[in-house]
Amino acid sequence: MYEKSGGSVKFREQEVERLKKTDRMAFTKQVQCIFQDPFSSLNPRMTVERILEEGMLVHKIGENQTERREMAEELLQKVGLKKEYEGRYPHEFSGGQRQRVALGRAIVKDSKVFLMDEPLSNLDAKLRVSMRNEISKLHRQIGSTTIYVTHDQVEAMTMADRIVIMKDGFVQQVGKPMDLYEHPANKFVAGF
Repeated sequence: MYEKSGGSVKFREQEVERLKKTDRMAFTKQVQCIFQDPFSSLNPRMTVERILEEGMLVHKIGENQTERREMAEELLQKVGLKKEYEGRYPHEFSGGQRQRVALGRAIVKDSKVFLMDEPLSNLDAKLRVSMRNEISKLHRQIGSTTIYVTHDQVEAMTMADRIVIMKDGFVQQVGKPMDLYEHPANKFVAGF
């Protein structure tokens, strides 16, 4: 674990580290995480529909079960899964389908920030390309800030508006993909 050497994370113009407990809770409610291995974060005893509805219940979205079911169907469609998948369980899905369910659960509410920690690293090459396109499309639809951690240069160059290249916990360069490609700050960035 690294100690930060500078900078801050701000929420509503206040540093997160200095927020009161109630404000910090409001901040964390605006952040959704999507992890590298979605299987461990999906309840294996719940159907996909129930997983999505649970997120709605937690965030007090939807007036009744009928409305939540309709919203779950819309979410499935948004992440590229067909209606017939709603009655299935996570173990019945491929890695890409589980990742889509995790995305659907994360976008249940209108979060301000999405943190994605190498969400495609466990997928085969063909599925990675497909999911890259799905995540990019979803990002454009939602319009929230997305911080996407990856070691895959192709993912970074094709998906990002802005890239932060780090080495050993230190920022090497920040910029638009083509700026980094055409004007690397050092050998490490050029090798990226």
